[in-house]
Parts: sequence; C-alpha cells; structure tokens
Amino acid sequence: MDERQEALPEGEKPAGAGEGLPTKEQVLEALKVVYDPEIPVNIVDLGLVYDVEVHENGLVDVTMTLTAIGCPAQDMVKADAEMAVMRLPGVQGVNVEFVWTPPWTPARMTEEGKRMMRMFGFNV
Repeated sequence: MDERQEALPEGEKPAGAGEGLPTKEQVLEALKVVYDPEIPVNIVDLGLVYDVEVHENGLVDVTMTLTAIGCPAQDMVKADAEMAVMRLPGVQGVNVEFVWTPPWTPARMTEEGKRMMRMFGFNV
C-alpha cells in the first residue's frame, strides 16, 4: 500500500473523498498559476508537468520536472504547486514528485507557452 494512503475499514472513504474530486484537467488548470521564477510562462504551458493522478481518497500526485537539474527554485515551485492544487474542492493532500527522465526540452511546451515566450523575445 502506498505510504501516503492510510488503511480504512473496507468500503469506507476519507471525508470529502470520492465525490466532488477535481479532474486531471482541473488540476492542470489550477497549476497554471505556478510560474518558473526565471521564465515568464506557467509550469503547464512550459511543459514541466508530466502527469497528474487524482486518487479516490482525495490525494493528488503531480509528476513534473524543471528546466534544469539542481534548479534553486525547486522548493518554491513545489510549494506553489501544492498550494494551487490544495485550493481545489475535494483535495485532501498533494504530492509533487520531480523526475529528470525524460529531460525537459522546449519541444515539450504548449503552443500557448511558445507564444508567450515569443512575446518576451525568446526564439522558440
């Protein structure tokens, strides 16, 4: 069993779990308020969020990366992402995991992210 999920009697769900949980799309939309402090684009359009999983017990797992290993803003981005997702109804907890494979490249950016980068003078 995942260490983040406590055992409950069979058929019982944590308070607020199951009904009214956000969708993956709603979590991604919530994450659009989180920005890389050095790049004027949110982490979703920048292509840093690799996966989102919403569990029936209200826990949300976010798998993401940063533009560079050892980024000094890692703790800030993690805290901002956790706070953004915790604001969604039904969310009981958030786990943000950073991964480095596959590595981030500008090719992972959405078209909106590329448009924003071009507005700020970046050639993407």
